[in-house]
Amino acid sequence: MIVFQHPWMLTALAAVPLFYFIFRRRKQPSVVIPTTAPLKKLRGKRKLSIMEYTILASLALLAVALARPRMPLEGEKIRAKGLDIVLALDMSGSMRALDKPAKMSDKDFVSAIQNGTFPDRLQSAKQEIRRFIEKRPNDRIGLIGFADMAYSFVPPTLDHALLLDRLASLSPGEIGEQTGIASPIGVGVERLRRSDAPRRVMVLFTDGANTAANRLTPRQAAELARDYQVILHTVGIGSNNAYMIQNTFGGARLIQVPGSFDVALMKELAKITGGNYFHAADSDGLRETMEQINALEKTDITSPRY
Repeated sequence: MIVFQHPWMLTALAAVPLFYFIFRRRKQPSVVIPTTAPLKKLRGKRKLSIMEYTILASLALLAVALARPRMPLEGEKIRAKGLDIVLALDMSGSMRALDKPAKMSDKDFVSAIQNGTFPDRLQSAKQEIRRFIEKRPNDRIGLIGFADMAYSFVPPTLDHALLLDRLASLSPGEIGEQTGIASPIGVGVERLRRSDAPRRVMVLFTDGANTAANRLTPRQAAELARDYQVILHTVGIGSNNAYMIQNTFGGARLIQVPGSFDVALMKELAKITGGNYFHAADSDGLRETMEQINALEKTDITSPRY
C-alpha cells in the first residue's frame, strides 16, 4: 500500500486545472485579413500543444513527488497490551558497599577496588536493571529512587532511552542515608493504580532494613498494593561478606559491614501481594535474580502486520 509522508502537498494538484484554463484562453498567433466571415464556419475549441500537455503532466507529477509517496519495507509491529512495571531502587548510603563474590580472592578483590573496576551495590543493581529494561521493549517501565523518602524519577513509559539515562545518573546517598520501605511502595502504587495494563508489577531493591519513620508502615503499603492488584517482588541485596571504603588519616581502609536487610519483612511484603522474594548476594546474584523476574513476568506480543 502506498502512503504519503506529506499528503497536504497534493493540494498543489489544483494548479493543473488552473494552467489548463490559462492555456485554453491563450491567444493564438494571428495575421491581418480583410474579413472573418469565411472563418465563422470554422469555429472550434482551441487544442493544446504537446508542450502544454507536457507542462500539465509535469505539474501533476511534481505535486505527487512533493507529497513523497512511499511503500513500507518493514513490518509494522502491533504492540499487545504489555505490563506496567515500576522499579524502586534503594539509594541510601549503604548502597556504597562492595559485595565480595565468594569465588574471588582477597588479592583480586582489593586490586579491582584500587583499579576502580569493582562496582558497588548501586552500580551492580543499575547494570542488571539496564539489561532487564533492554529485554522488555514493549512494557511501560517507571523508576523510583528511595532513601529516607521516595522520589518518582520516571513514570511508567515506553521511552526507555529517557529511563536508562535517568537510571545512569543515580548515586548512593543522593537523597538520604536511611532506608524507608513503605514510601516507595506507596509511590509505586500511586503510579500503577490507574493503569489499564493486564498486569501491574513493582520490583523493590534494597540492602537495608526499614529505618525511616513513615506514617505508612511497610505492611500497610503492601496491603494497599494488594488492594490495587499490584504485584510486588522484593529483592534483598548484599551479604555478610561486604566492605565499605573508609577514608582515614592513614589512607583508605576497607571496613567489613554485615548484611542488614530484613529477610522476614521482604518475604512477607511479597507474599501479601502475591509476589516473590529474591536474594542477590552480589552482582552475579543480581543478574540471576533479574533473569528470573524477566522469565516470570512475560508479555504477549502479537505477530507483525505487513
